[in-house]
Amino acid sequence: MQTTKPRSTLVIACGALAREFLAVKTANGWDHVDVTCLPAIWHNYPQKIPDGIRRKIRANRARYDEILVLYGDCGTGGLLDEVLKEEGVERIDGPHCYSFFAGAEVFDRMQEEEIGTFYLTDFLVRHFDRFVIKGLKLDVHPQLLPMYFGHYKRVMFLVQVPDKALEKKAAAAAARLGLPLEIHHTGLAGIEPFLKPRDAAA
Repeated sequence: MQTTKPRSTLVIACGALAREFLAVKTANGWDHVDVTCLPAIWHNYPQKIPDGIRRKIRANRARYDEILVLYGDCGTGGLLDEVLKEEGVERIDGPHCYSFFAGAEVFDRMQEEEIGTFYLTDFLVRHFDRFVIKGLKLDVHPQLLPMYFGHYKRVMFLVQVPDKALEKKAAAAAARLGLPLEIHHTGLAGIEPFLKPRDAAA
């Protein structure tokens, strides 16, 4: 029986998801799938994301059979979806990576249980100082901590790949914010179905 060759695919991803994408690609042996990333720090400047993705699409469209976008709305206020509609490109469902890592239903339950939840992923734990402390200038103005985090009640660490060292770093991050830590293991199942080759779907 002849096997259909998977379509050559480019995934345009947030830099914060690069490690997780590569783990899924390697585990599945998807040699036909490539990735290009936009800077993770753009989450602090979401207005850059739509045009950045448009440029990536147009620069690579002729080289691939399919382009996918591994981004939530990520604070663009719907502008990213407008760009993707114009360009005819699909993105993963969900407003942000917390939702598609945990699964929409699980994430919604977490929010209903405690709306004052600050979420961390593996990436954010690794880069907590850069993206949270320095990103919010708390290293220079620590007195702003209550203003930013006074309404939060807990930190939820959404774990993609179990790692005791990361759990310790997450605990230290939560302590720095003065909040209790809870841990929920998501794995990578939230992104794998979206990345699965269309021609190879079972």
